[in-house]
Amino acid sequence: MSTTEKRTAAKGSKAELSYDLLRSRILDGTYGPGYRLVLSQLARETGVSTIPLREALRRLQSDGLVEVVRNIGARVAVFDATQVEHSLQVLARLEGYATAISAAHMSATDIKRSRQVNARMTTALEDFDPTAFTALNREFHFSLYAHCPDAHLVALLEAEWARLDHMRRSTFSYVPGRARRSVAEHERMLELIAAGAPPQEIEQVACAHKIATADALRQSQAAP
Repeated sequence: MSTTEKRTAAKGSKAELSYDLLRSRILDGTYGPGYRLVLSQLARETGVSTIPLREALRRLQSDGLVEVVRNIGARVAVFDATQVEHSLQVLARLEGYATAISAAHMSATDIKRSRQVNARMTTALEDFDPTAFTALNREFHFSLYAHCPDAHLVALLEAEWARLDHMRRSTFSYVPGRARRSVAEHERMLELIAAGAPPQEIEQVACAHKIATADALRQSQAAP
């Protein structure tokens, strides 16, 4: 490898590490919505130079996690209820399709594993913790996507889930009544997969599952 190639690789590595670091701080709430991302300050905090940090911010802006505001500069993106609902509607379509094409690749053992996650969700209803329940909900859905043959689709799902996790720490904090219905809908999806139902039917049910969450959020926002 030439000297120029080594420098390029090192720069790329630092940019990747900076991206991962800033992304994790945004998603865990260290940098909350509206937090100003000043390059000189970030460089002091992270010990990384401004060049890879600038590249990381550009990537995070593409991900929808960072926004650039006039007279303010870069900041952690701020979202409203309408944006959350729109993202859920998009995710519904992605999830519907991903669940449908994953179904054909799931064995009886795979379905059993997904049922075990859903059973843990049922148990979690008794001493309800919205954040923990949301983590289990993510685990359940990704136990299905693990069998999706389309890696690009899975990457899109991971990006949308991450974006939504930043938008709202837990949907179930706002609509706790949705949790019990969600578990029942999961079981319905698994029944269809186990029965070898047509992909179109599985896609429709999986899509409706996420749209129901979007509808519940909208109704909770509209309530006096």
